[in-house]
Formats: sequence, C-alpha cells, structure tokens
Amino acid sequence: MDGQPSAEVIAEIKDIPIYRASLEQGHFPLLDKPEIARGFPDNWMTPRLAAALKTGDAEFVLSTGTHHARMQIIRPPYFLLRSYYQLWSEHPDLAATWEADCRRVSLTTVLATEHVARVNAAKRGEEPAAVPDAADRQLDARTSYVNLRLDPALWERDDVVRMLAEIDAARQAHPRGWYHLDCSSYHLAHLLRKIGTWRLWDAFPPPASIIHAYEYTPVNVRRFLEQHFACPIIDLFGSTELGYLFSSDRRGGYRPHLDRMSVELLPVAPGSEIFQLIVTSIRNPYMPLVRYRSGDCVRTQDGTPDPTKITRFCGRVKELLPTPHGPVSQGDLDRVIGTASSRVFLHQLQVTGEHEARLAYTTFDGNPVQAAEAAALESGVRELTGRRCRAEHRTHLPIGKSGKYAWLATDT
Repeated sequence: MDGQPSAEVIAEIKDIPIYRASLEQGHFPLLDKPEIARGFPDNWMTPRLAAALKTGDAEFVLSTGTHHARMQIIRPPYFLLRSYYQLWSEHPDLAATWEADCRRVSLTTVLATEHVARVNAAKRGEEPAAVPDAADRQLDARTSYVNLRLDPALWERDDVVRMLAEIDAARQAHPRGWYHLDCSSYHLAHLLRKIGTWRLWDAFPPPASIIHAYEYTPVNVRRFLEQHFACPIIDLFGSTELGYLFSSDRRGGYRPHLDRMSVELLPVAPGSEIFQLIVTSIRNPYMPLVRYRSGDCVRTQDGTPDPTKITRFCGRVKELLPTPHGPVSQGDLDRVIGTASSRVFLHQLQVTGEHEARLAYTTFDGNPVQAAEAAALESGVRELTGRRCRAEHRTHLPIGKSGKYAWLATDT
C-alpha cells in the first residue's frame, strides 16, 4: 500500500477530521491507538456520524483492553456479532450448524458475560444484577453466555453443573440435538478438566461445532481439545474495533475474511520474520481505520511480508521479548513448549534477570512433568531466549483481570 489508500477508502474518509492532514499531504502514517483516542470523539465527527448517533445507528463502546488501555470506539450496534455470524455462516466447516439454526453457547471471559448483562439491564433502565440470571445473559435469540467467574481454574462443582445444564438446554432446543460452542480455548480446557475430576461426562453433550476466538490458543491446548471432540474446532482472529479478519480450517491453515479491508505486514524489527499486522478497514462506516496498527503479530509460510502466506498468529507486539537473536513472540515460546512436552497446560515465562528466567507451568493432569521433559523445557527456553531457565511446576496460575492469561512477566 505504501501509505496510499485506494479511491474507495478515500471516498469513505474524506470528511473525517483525523485524516485531514494525511489527505492534504497524500501520505498516511501508521495509525496507533493513542492517536485514535486523541481528541475523541471530535476527531472522528462528521454530520453523518452525528446523525447516526442520534438515531442509534452508531454507538460508543470500549475495546476489551486485554493487552492495552481500553479504547473508546464508535461502531454500529452488534458490529462484532454480525461479523461473527457472517463468518460462521460462510465457513465451509461450520456453515451446516449455522444453517441448521442451532443455538450458540458462549463459554468465555466473565467480562463478556458482564457486558451482555449490562446491555440487557440498560434496555430495562436498570442496574445489572450482581449475579445475572440466564435471561440477562442472553445476547440475542441465538446466543447465551454461561461463565460467571473470573478464573475458570476456580470453578466449583456447582458452577460446572449449572453451566452444563444451560448447555444441555441449548441442545434440547434443537430438533437434532445440535448446539454451537463459542469459547475461549482455555476456558473449554478448564471445563473438560473439571468434568473429568467430578465425573460429569454424562451431563456434557458434545457440540456440533466449536469456535474459539478470544485469545491465542497454545499448541497443547488445541491438541487437548482435539482429543475430546470429533467436530470442527475453528480459530477466529479479530478484534473489537475491526471485527473478524481470518479463520482457520480443520487442517490449521488460515483463510482471510477481508470484506472491505486490506492488510499490510511490517517486520517488528529489522530482519525479523515476525510481522506486525497493519489493517485498513472501511467495514465500520462510522470509524474507518486507515493503516491501523492492530498490535498483533504473525508469521508467514516463507518469512516474507506476504499477507496471503500468513500461517500463524503468534501474539502481541507489546509482549515481544527482546533477545540477543531478535524478538521472541508468544507463539515462539509455545512452539518450544509443545515440542518439549504435550502435558503442559498453562505456562508463564518470568524474566528474573539479564540472563535468567523461570518457566512456571501447570499440566493437564495436575502432576509435574518427568525429569527429561523438564530438562527439554529448560534447554528449549535457553536456546530460544538466551537465558538460563528453571522450570517450576505449579498447581495454579492465576488469570489476568481481563479474563485472559499473560505468557510473559518481568520481575523488577
């Protein structure tokens, strides 16, 4: 793109104040989140947007803030949901469950559940309940949310029994006994472990299809899910402000869904084969983003910046670990761990000094890995990062305030 958007993009942004200088200069620098927030919402305001806000065709929302400060954005109502539904309906591995009109059960962060409950309470002019009931967790006629706790590792038996009952109700509502499971892959893995611990398999009806779309899914977590399900398990990639951009297929390759979008890849550092994703999108008519730095990292099939050759989404730019050999991503560490031991569930790398690190990990069965696997973990981390590493088994790694896990921590 070389900084110059298409005529179609220019027609969409010509009246938006934030792009005025770029239009005059004929050059569009990368657009970062702080720049989006500077002067918000006046820097985005046009007569068209002002009218849409009055009629309810546009609304203010906050991004999740999982990996950055929460950012206020403007978008059409149900923008992300419609993007999800479109992708679900068009995906070759999933279209059958969409067309069958089965219910969608969402097992993900409690923040997502709380958002749905807030929206429903606001429609009634009420404050959301401290513990929202099933009706308040219904997003629309097709989608309901079931998780009510921040940390899924701390689910108690009553939590799991309730969630399984709500899942089964969605199954029973379909004449073929189908339902679609939307989830964070970590949350689903935790649920499977809890079901096994309390021997609740008879209460868990298998889904007809699965999408995980909320965060990076480690190699071992994906393996664990594939051992338990015969249905398609599809990864979606997107964000609150962009909608969904890519989806995996059953073989693990990625398919673009770039309706009214284009993508550039820029190396995160000179010579690096990790690329940051730069997106131009006019899918959201009220806040089109030109050369927007999403903050996400990818790798390609041949190490070149060709968006058609993306093979892996491998974490966030802000979470890259500097090493003598160049930056290391979440996906790089995950590959090392998945090679060393398939038993590792959660892991977090703690940088404890200039040349030292500690790898805290949990396992799917709750027991430490064998000595040979621990040695392979330590040597793999040392080779990847240039730091001496000690692997330490934990029975619990806490989840972040966002309801998502951090792969990297620094000890100051």
